[in-house]
Amino acid sequence: MGLLDFLKKIEPDKKSSPFLHTLYDGFFTFAYAPDTVTKGGVHVKDGMDLKRTMIHVVIALQLCYVFGTFNIGHQHYLALGEYTGYMDGFWWKILYGLGKIIPIFIVSNVVGLGVEFYYAAKKGHAIEEGYLVSGALIPLIMPPDIPMWILAMSIIFAVVIGKEAFGGTGMNIWNIAMLSRAFIFFAYPTTISGDTCWVAGVDGYSGATPLALAASGGWDAVTAVFTESQMWWGAIPGSIGESSKPLIIIGALFLIATKIASWRIMLGMVLGAAATAWLMNVGAAGTDFLFLQVPWQYQFYMGSFFFAMAFMATDPVTASSTNKGKWIYGILIGFFGMIIRVMNPAYPEGWMLAILLMNTFAPLIDHYVLEANISKRLKRA
Repeated sequence: MGLLDFLKKIEPDKKSSPFLHTLYDGFFTFAYAPDTVTKGGVHVKDGMDLKRTMIHVVIALQLCYVFGTFNIGHQHYLALGEYTGYMDGFWWKILYGLGKIIPIFIVSNVVGLGVEFYYAAKKGHAIEEGYLVSGALIPLIMPPDIPMWILAMSIIFAVVIGKEAFGGTGMNIWNIAMLSRAFIFFAYPTTISGDTCWVAGVDGYSGATPLALAASGGWDAVTAVFTESQMWWGAIPGSIGESSKPLIIIGALFLIATKIASWRIMLGMVLGAAATAWLMNVGAAGTDFLFLQVPWQYQFYMGSFFFAMAFMATDPVTASSTNKGKWIYGILIGFFGMIIRVMNPAYPEGWMLAILLMNTFAPLIDHYVLEANISKRLKRA
């Protein structure tokens, strides 16, 4: 109670020092939960308790951070021909990875929260909680050698245009982390896409990802470079936090168990992607389209499907909110994402664009689901 009383005494005046009060309020409400909360299974417990909800997502990401840090170092030393055994030079790999990931994390949060603090002070309200998750997600979907100035520009664009322009947290129609990545993809495409990106820290070295290999030579080209075990466990080049499938699945199960994320969206994505990939296998039989012939189950070994499924598509603000709508929303992301991944030669992936597309149509999906429910009830009446 002594610390709490002290913090209350040093609270800046909201009228004379709005920016300082905004900073103080952000720290205070992050450190202390409100005295009372709404009972029951509601999403928002009260006006400030959403911070505690967001923290669950950050906790679910921690395994991805740990593995991503190690994998950055592993890929670096592998490219140099040093410590080629997976666990060789473990601490050197961790130290190198930390040197890459910490600046990205700092820039992500300082720039994003700086924009949030500025708008909160100007509007005269408390700091919004939404960027807690975006600030943790953005570093994990970036390449480890992303230029800091490009990262900063993408975050400013995503927060200002994608959120503040719509009214702030809870009003945005697109996922902020995905919007940040999309900005880099379209404004600086060679930085975040292409056949030979993603391997950091070795001048003159470039490495192909499994998706790039599949796009050019099919599954045989992939397995000539990477084993199935490497792809599943994540010992491959890629975005910082997207490569280890089991660790991402653990995070997804944690979000489902805590009722933060919707299992309907996740399962819908799996079904939509699997069905689409299987139909591509059937349609490509006997043709020269090698990427279409990749066995449908191995599409899940490559790329960022599971990360997008667990942490991006399930954003409660930008996803569908009705139960039936969540199924439709998830299935369509799986469908469109697989179409973009395989059929677009310029971009062998697809979940970013598929999620942003379905973010746009999520309100329309919910509208027609509600209209259908109203119509059924009127007929019964």
